[in-house]
Amino acid sequence: MSDEWSLSVARILIAEDDDNVRRFVSAALIMSGHEIEEAEDGGLAAEIMIEQEGNFDLLLSDIKMPVMDGIALALEVGAKFPDVPILLMTGFADQRERASGLDALIYDVIAKPFSLADLLAKVDAALVGAPIEILSLSRQEINRTG
Repeated sequence: MSDEWSLSVARILIAEDDDNVRRFVSAALIMSGHEIEEAEDGGLAAEIMIEQEGNFDLLLSDIKMPVMDGIALALEVGAKFPDVPILLMTGFADQRERASGLDALIYDVIAKPFSLADLLAKVDAALVGAPIEILSLSRQEINRTG
């Protein structure tokens, strides 16, 4: 790995309503040396972000959640804390399409289910602001199932 990809400890806020996914993502990022805050929904994540004055290196949020979804959360965080990169997750193609209009606001959308390696690579890329590799949805499906 080049020096450009080596990262220091990052503070990451995870907003995910599925307990199992949230625990998996948290454990993976903690094992990678990051500091994690967790929220069960977008409303709680927005409160945490405001309470901590945007003092996070990344917001990693599911799109489809109760109370406040990831799109609304991204809009709020992006407006108040524009320096915080935002990475969204979803298992629903229609939700991914909803996020496509937010290109200037979010770093990328990672499709569920994802592997540990895919998650860590996408988080690392978002933290360093690496250019996004654009793949069509059909190509992503081929890569996932092929």
